[in-house]
Amino acid sequence: MYEIDKQKFGAFVASLRKEKGLTQKELAQQLFISDKAVSKWETGVSIPDTALLIPIADLFGITVTELLMCQRMEQADEMDSELVESVVKTAISYPEQKPVRVYQVKNKWGRIYVLSLIVCCIELIVSLLQGYATTGLFLITGLSVMFGAYYCFLAVMKLPSYYDENRICVYSDMWFEMSFPGLAFNNRNWQHILNTGRIWAIVCMTVYPLVNAFLVSFLSEMWFWEFIFVLPVTLGGIFIPVYVVGKKYE
Repeated sequence: MYEIDKQKFGAFVASLRKEKGLTQKELAQQLFISDKAVSKWETGVSIPDTALLIPIADLFGITVTELLMCQRMEQADEMDSELVESVVKTAISYPEQKPVRVYQVKNKWGRIYVLSLIVCCIELIVSLLQGYATTGLFLITGLSVMFGAYYCFLAVMKLPSYYDENRICVYSDMWFEMSFPGLAFNNRNWQHILNTGRIWAIVCMTVYPLVNAFLVSFLSEMWFWEFIFVLPVTLGGIFIPVYVVGKKYE
């Protein structure tokens, strides 16, 4: 198998960084990691996690193969098939074991979500029949159903180790993405963040239709209240608690 020379890799990354006119800190900021991690790469102490290979290659305008080979290659050049195979095997040998997702372990959140979804559907039907349905109602319940499904079923139970080794403020998985400048995701705060998201989703699914019905019944110009009060407060109900909880256990 092709083996990456850490010293050569570090020197290559350093030269690419300097070509871009970036400092180690600026490169780290664009990759949402710490400048210490970049320093370790360039001094040959370590190499990036597999998940960072594509962002690094895209940032420097090279291919992942060039990054792994630690050299630029002319388009006309043809790589030996065995060498290509060994490079690919090297790349795929780095990832940790396939992540375990919430639905794969025994937990209560899946059952709670299903029950909440049933209640939500009943409340939405009643709202439609009674004339309480609004744009905000479907927006909030739709978001809570979608994100609740991720938090309660699809979320990974444990983040990759590079989240613990670096300060990474973004998280992306399938269609789900979170970005909180100033908040580093890691395995110390991840479960707390998931629980916060689950509670928000379930409360929105079951309680918001009732709140919406009350507001429609007693307030005029509902669109104004949705814009000024309801939507900001409801959406803030997820972003603010996640940030607070994430910082507390960071």
